[in-house]
Amino acid sequence: MNLFINKARDDQKGFTLVELLVVMVIIGLLAALVGPRLFPKLGKGKQAAAKAQIELLGQALDQYRLDVGSYPTTEQGLNALVTNPGVEKWEGPYLKKGVPLDPWGNPYIYQFPGTHGEYDLLSYGRDGKPGGEGEDQDVTSWQ
Repeated sequence: MNLFINKARDDQKGFTLVELLVVMVIIGLLAALVGPRLFPKLGKGKQAAAKAQIELLGQALDQYRLDVGSYPTTEQGLNALVTNPGVEKWEGPYLKKGVPLDPWGNPYIYQFPGTHGEYDLLSYGRDGKPGGEGEDQDVTSWQ
């Protein structure tokens, strides 16, 4: 019976350590070639997501204005879209979920009255500071 068990173990096939290392090196090389091309697109995706969120917040602000008669004040902020700030004609909530953070985890900046339009709504981008280029560039409601 022991002969049968040992025979079965000898017939089993598997990968050697060298074969596994070769496969890991090939995967590493592929990641090194493809990775740098994908990471810049990730930043552009976050910029596009911020722009889309600003558009949706703008639509909610417009609905608020239609109901109440004016946009929320800077002090009331975007939270006025979710909870009634004590306004008589408020018929919200105007957002299905809470006020989102920008794709980098920072709150959107809202000002009423705005310097570029009736209101200003913006994200400072990845760096969280005004200005910048690439993924650090500001995303605004007026551009």
